[in-house]
Amino acid sequence: MDNALRRRLVSLAALLGWLGLSIQLYLILLGRWSLGASLLGGLVNFFSFFTVLTNILVAVVLTWEVTPRESAVRRWFLLPSVSSGIAVSIALVSLAYNLLLRHLWQPEGWQFVADELLHDVMPLLYVAYWWLCVPKGTLRLRHIGLWIAYPLVYFAYVLLRGDLLAAYPYPFIDVSNLGYPQVFLNAGGILAGFVGIALGVVGLDRWAGRPSR
Repeated sequence: MDNALRRRLVSLAALLGWLGLSIQLYLILLGRWSLGASLLGGLVNFFSFFTVLTNILVAVVLTWEVTPRESAVRRWFLLPSVSSGIAVSIALVSLAYNLLLRHLWQPEGWQFVADELLHDVMPLLYVAYWWLCVPKGTLRLRHIGLWIAYPLVYFAYVLLRGDLLAAYPYPFIDVSNLGYPQVFLNAGGILAGFVGIALGVVGLDRWAGRPSR
């Protein structure tokens, strides 16, 4: 792919990522404002969703990709091991939402736009970016152990937050309704899905990185 065309496409993808996040933040803060609730609480709520955190990582990688200025942060985010781990997480976001959550509500208007951008459009665009732009052949199985730290830390955070505030971002980890045994069972299933996606990513990386014969 021509470098100029690639930069334009990646720039568009980054813009869509930040747009989806901005719309979602606006809608959350607007809802809090309408209820007379704390806007700070709205910010905390916004950053408590795995979808939001992962889409931020996606938008950051895409932004760094088209940023010419070199820095240690840019080099770190563009490492294949880092950008590939984010690909696993955003793929999990899309699969989990479409399999477990989509049927629970029918968003309309701007909420529909944000919903589609964060759960469908950006995962597809980022996976395409990963396949076309991220160097292949460097991933190993040990990287999966590092990638798992992200969902594990997130899970620990939402359990602690839920215990303190009695509020959970997703119904399948709602301890107040399901109890800890079922929540841990649900989380284990999602983690198994994460590992399955990660194995697929490592396998594709190894296949794509083979010397041509």
